[in-house]
Amino acid sequence: MAGETRLVTAGRVGRSHGLDGSFAVERPDHELAKGTLITVAGDTRRIERRAGTDERPLIRLEGVTDREAARALHGEPLLVEDTLGDGEWLADDLVGCKVEGMGEVRRIVGGPSCDVLELEGGELIPLVSDAVLGVDLEAGSISVDRRFLRLEDETG
Repeated sequence: MAGETRLVTAGRVGRSHGLDGSFAVERPDHELAKGTLITVAGDTRRIERRAGTDERPLIRLEGVTDREAARALHGEPLLVEDTLGDGEWLADDLVGCKVEGMGEVRRIVGGPSCDVLELEGGELIPLVSDAVLGVDLEAGSISVDRRFLRLEDETG
């Protein structure tokens, strides 16, 4: 919903870095400046240290004080508050929506290059603009390009 503030994924906890609880952020998707509040594993913590690059940030969170604490968080999503714009939605909002002629979205699966919609029948739809043409959250429906997904031949 446009204008709504929600927790969104800013990346994932990667490998620990050093002995002080710092770690690399995998798939960073937001600015992760010192002082930013992050929710990880159900706890909200402030970024105490920021180093590295925008493509491979290294951060340390308050309360994560050693290598073992950082390792315990490995793979956890890093969530930040963000405001959704017009036509924006969160991937998790799609769970329960129906894809016409295919079924309901059962869950979102994180893939190496993009997230994937898993339908109740086990079908997988990549969450990319070539495959997903539109989302109507109010109607609970998702329209897809059946040709792109090879569900129809070029003539059909």
